[in-house]
Amino acid sequence: MLLTISTTHRPATDLGYLLHKNPQRLHSQAFGFGQAHVFYPEAREDLCTAALLLEVDPIGLVRKSGPSGEGFALEQYVNDRPYVASSFLSVALGQFFRTAMTGRSKDRQELADTAIPYEIRLPVLPCRGGETVLRRLFEPLGYAVCAERLALDEAFPAWGDSAYFDVTLSIKARLADILRHLYVLIPVLDQDKHYWIGDDEVEKLLRHGEGWLDAHPDKELIARRYLKSFKGLTAQAMERLSDGTSEPDPVREGGQEETLERKINLNQQRLEWVIATLKRLGAKSVVDMGCGEGKLIGLMAKDIDFDRISGCDVSVRALEIARERLNFDRMPEFQQQRITLMQSALTYRDKRLTGYDAATVIEVIEHLEPDRVDAFARSLFEYAKPGVVILTTPNAEYNALFENLPSGKFRHPDHRFEWTRAEFEAWAQATAVRFGYAVTFDTIGQVDERLGAPTQAGIFRKL
Repeated sequence: MLLTISTTHRPATDLGYLLHKNPQRLHSQAFGFGQAHVFYPEAREDLCTAALLLEVDPIGLVRKSGPSGEGFALEQYVNDRPYVASSFLSVALGQFFRTAMTGRSKDRQELADTAIPYEIRLPVLPCRGGETVLRRLFEPLGYAVCAERLALDEAFPAWGDSAYFDVTLSIKARLADILRHLYVLIPVLDQDKHYWIGDDEVEKLLRHGEGWLDAHPDKELIARRYLKSFKGLTAQAMERLSDGTSEPDPVREGGQEETLERKINLNQQRLEWVIATLKRLGAKSVVDMGCGEGKLIGLMAKDIDFDRISGCDVSVRALEIARERLNFDRMPEFQQQRITLMQSALTYRDKRLTGYDAATVIEVIEHLEPDRVDAFARSLFEYAKPGVVILTTPNAEYNALFENLPSGKFRHPDHRFEWTRAEFEAWAQATAVRFGYAVTFDTIGQVDERLGAPTQAGIFRKL
């Protein structure tokens, strides 16, 4: 199966920088289902084309998984999987172009952020539902669609047309957006997947659909097909798309809040206090919820007292930055086995977040909409149920001492609220009673006699 991406934006060879694949080389990778290659059939200043070629081994697949017992005897060996764009292609796309899908380019970031003309060709694309569905999916995203239906067999025209199309898509857009569209919509059009669909598939859909899926007029069709019509998963995806709870972008470090707090070195004090508190409580496995760019995880990684360290965040971009900050791909193997980064929304139940000694929620809760705080509390205290929860949040009363912060303004433009000490303690005590925890309070930073400390903290321990 084949996918090509072309651009005429000059110099067109900059496509290699955007895809993080050198046009002068053949890039190959083995998968459990076959072999994939990226190469450039054309690499000129006026036109550059990158091709992703995937060779699926159907016999190898059957030998690995064993007979399914379904269908006729030859169906496992004689099928369309080696020849058509499907979830196999999406997996290869995600692996080869993982960094490009985040929109980052070390050498051409300005270009990565720019909409430029592209042409994408899929010579054999299954379109269950025909050209109508194909256009319904791509045209609302701004694509011009050219589709030619393929015959079942050109030697026997009487057999009629197939469900496959030779498709060319044209658009002026960011490359990262195009790759994420293809990643989701190829298996949607095929209406099939080669792997088991679990709860994490909802997170994958929302991650790659961030910024476009919630506004798509056929988002329900996309969600249903992507999740193979599993009603529970589809309902969960639609709820999160329709209620606007994709959550704010939690790449929060820097900007106004950091500038305000830099003079008192508050962020470093917070991190050191969290590490000391975790060690005092004897926590060996820790999940940092809303980990952002991974500063706390980086500190824990240097401390051998922590056996298992995980970070989760709703933002793929934040997690990619965290991986870079940690030099994750160059870590020793034992370190990679200690550390896990995962995409997850904090207001929804996620079984991957269970089983930890402690969970840290550092300067996160104030970024949630007030009406989502209860959902967050349930997902953390009722479902994840760590032995200890360490939660910090700004003390709104202390804001009066920041010279450059106007009265009534929050420390960060993405904050949805900021609690006074009395408000935070009332919420924390009620939450502890509700979910079977005991809570104590602490302060971080220099304490003002009248206004308290800049950061307030709650330490929840499971009863």
